[in-house]
Amino acid sequence: MNIEEFRTYCLSFPGACDKMPFDKAASEYDRELLVFCVRDKWFCFVNIEIFDFCCIKCNPDESGELQTEYTGVRPGWHMNKKYWISVYFNEDVSDDKIKELVSKSYNIVVKSLTKKEREML
Repeated sequence: MNIEEFRTYCLSFPGACDKMPFDKAASEYDRELLVFCVRDKWFCFVNIEIFDFCCIKCNPDESGELQTEYTGVRPGWHMNKKYWISVYFNEDVSDDKIKELVSKSYNIVVKSLTKKEREML
């Protein structure tokens, strides 16, 4: 999977949008982060230049299991380690599994929205 395919997939969800909110960050790596949101709530982000991993919201009960099962799943970079995981693209996590995890992340965020916000999607 490459950045274009990944971006297309993330934007395929109802109400999903992307933004690059860190244009004034101190590090170049942070300035190149592309964040995927639904109703301004993040469900995933990735560095568009390096494209080494994505950070995904995750159910805390599933997070530990995933980190045990895959070497390419680690605690979320710069995020709350209980609710976020980093999933590395060129390791032992298949593209299909990454897509499944992104979908679950999107659904976690959608469930946290108000009924009115969900209806607007």
